[in-house]
Order: sequence, then structure tokens, then C-alpha cells
Amino acid sequence: MRLITIVVFAATAVVGQTAQSRMPATDAEKIADALRAGPAFVTKGATLLDWPSTPGGEYRVLRKGSNQWTCLPGSPGSPHDEPGCFDRVFLQFVKDSVAGRTPNVQSVGISYMYGGFWVPNTAHATGGDKEFHVGPHIMVLQPDQKLLRTLNQDGSNGEPYVNHLSGHTDLFLVIPIRQWDER
Repeated sequence: MRLITIVVFAATAVVGQTAQSRMPATDAEKIADALRAGPAFVTKGATLLDWPSTPGGEYRVLRKGSNQWTCLPGSPGSPHDEPGCFDRVFLQFVKDSVAGRTPNVQSVGISYMYGGFWVPNTAHATGGDKEFHVGPHIMVLQPDQKLLRTLNQDGSNGEPYVNHLSGHTDLFLVIPIRQWDER
């Protein structure tokens, strides 16, 4: 009986971990994923988009919105499910970057990532793991890249830091709301 309990517990833990790391596949899963990316006052009226199938391609509308926000499910091909909600400025920054165009940021942009984000664990805040899961956070994009380069660039110490999209150099400020495992 004890062996069966251990096997059931281990199987449950594996299934739970697999379910969390699985990327959304159906439109319903993508919509649910995008809706968990930000606060209700943003997601309630946000347009929900799906990522383009090719770089520079069209974003597919999953749901038409009524406010100035757009939410996307986790990016396909990413090792982690990291949905986000973006205002117009931050969304254009993401679209330009993903399409290989140089972003032209002229004003402040805001984004929410309530599902968190994974960064290299340079501070080893969680032991010897190679990655650190930054908890729910707000991101702020602004035109002064020189100023942003003076800020903390280590996301694994739990403090606000600057980051950039993979393969790009344009920085934005990431402000964690709480640690991932903090309730």
C-alpha cells in the first residue's frame, strides 16, 4: 500500500509539472493563457491576439477588444509559457522586434506579465539552478536607452532590473510585483 501511495504521488507531481510547462495549442487554451497575463481591468476589454506563424507575419485575432490593451498567449517555440498584455507602444515594440525591424520607441510603453518570466540565474538566488523564475511583474519601455543601461541588469536577485527581448538590445525596465513563490 505504501508503494502505491508513493507511485501515485510521484505520478501526480509529474503530471502537474507537465501541465504547467505545456504551451497552449487550441484557440480556447490560447485565450485562457492570454487572459491570465494581466489584471482584470486590462484583460476584460483587451484584444487577444495569436502570434504570427512566421516572423513578420500577421497576428491572428482571437477576440476583438474594447480598450487600448492587447494580450498574447505564451510565444510558440519558447521553452516556457510566458503570456503578456501590452499597451499600444509596447505591442509595437514587440511586433517590430519579432519581425526583425528596429523598434522606434518615442514614448513610454507598459506591459504586464502576471505569469512571470524566466531569466538566467546569475545571482544564484535559488541555489544552483540555471534559470530564475521572476514572479508577476510590470514592464516599462521608454526611449532613453542610455538611462536604462545604468540600471540593475540581474533579474535573478528579485529586484527591479532591465532586460531585452531575445536577440535584441533595446532595454525595458522590469518591476517584479512579488516573488514567484510568494503568496
